Amino acid sequence: MSNKILSALFGAGLAALALSPTAMAEPQELAEMHAEMDGCEACHADGEPSEDGAYEFEQCQSCHGTLAEMDAIHQPHDGNLMCADCHAPHDMSVGEKPTCDSCHDDGRTSEALLK
Repeated sequence: MSNKILSALFGAGLAALALSPTAMAEPQELAEMHAEMDGCEACHADGEPSEDGAYEFEQCQSCHGTLAEMDAIHQPHDGNLMCADCHAPHDMSVGEKPTCDSCHDDGRTSEALLK
């Protein structure tokens, strides 16, 4: 094939991708994504939030592992925080990540922790 035809096909493919429904989809909350798996019961006992969040924390760990088993950013928080303390499932969209300075005002960053 000639370069012009290949370029035209590549351009058409990029345009189709950019206009596809998934590319233009609205951000989805973490809770919505998890609810698609098994309804609200994916995270909540009987679909209702627990009083202290402990049940939901156990549900997070049953799929994602414990904080101690995770990367260097999560490990220092083991025993101190629950997942929803940083990952607000009803407020954050899929792919959003909390930053260190959301809680720490002393200049800590994930890059500093990993060095």
